[in-house]
Amino acid sequence: MTALFALATSLLWGLADFGGGLLARRTPALTVVVVSQSIAALVLGAIVVATGGWSEAGAQLWFAVAAGLVGPVALICFYKALALGPMGVVSPLGTVGVAVPVGVGLALGERPGVTQVAGIAVAVLGVVLAGGPQLRGAPVQRRAILLTLVAAFGFGTVFALIAESSSTVTGLFLALFVQRVVNVAVGGLALYASVRRGGAAVPDDGFPWRSLPALAFVGLADVAANGTYVVAAQHGPVTVAAVLASLYPVVTALAARGFLRERLRAVQAAGAGLALVGTLLLATG
Repeated sequence: MTALFALATSLLWGLADFGGGLLARRTPALTVVVVSQSIAALVLGAIVVATGGWSEAGAQLWFAVAAGLVGPVALICFYKALALGPMGVVSPLGTVGVAVPVGVGLALGERPGVTQVAGIAVAVLGVVLAGGPQLRGAPVQRRAILLTLVAAFGFGTVFALIAESSSTVTGLFLALFVQRVVNVAVGGLALYASVRRGGAAVPDDGFPWRSLPALAFVGLADVAANGTYVVAAQHGPVTVAAVLASLYPVVTALAARGFLRERLRAVQAAGAGLALVGTLLLATG
């Protein structure tokens, strides 16, 4: 069950990241985050009311609040990085954030084998190779890499926090709702501050009403991924659940290649591939 739900998480997150990154090329990343998360919050609010999730309120919800504070920062950084592209390099670099939940698993008593240690080393080498060719004479691409690494560790922190936010299904709906409400509040404040500094809240041609279905998909896929990850982490080793869930960049990279026809340099493709191989070694160790 752990592997099944963790792989479902990677599929949902991969598609959500591709959609969010694509939308951020036409609409400010902050707006993408706020609108998509608002839609998810509305849907979750209705589910909480229908299932009586309010009765599950307790101390564990503080983990959801913390995840809600970290999540928007990670999403904004990642969507900006994906908008700078190429997605085929940016997305696989996001796997390094798995170090956070793996570290939590170690703290809880889980011990990696030799294969898992090798996986960590391979993943780090992949990050260096995938990022290295972009560092000379290309400040925009350097920014994309830095944004991705910040986002990766932010996502890893959310992994660790949301897994502790609930122990029941109805409680999970409430935790995800609280997380989304905090996401919207934090993202909304950041958007307001950006507008006050002269930034744009919407594209030049106005609010992207035609993109609402895509924005809804991004928000709902993201929240569904959080839910499947919690189930995976609660039914098996956290290290395994976290690593398998971190395969989402494969989905994003394949979507970018299929829909955007992105092409990578050989060393970049090798580095991105090594990052994913390292993740697989962690999972099978």
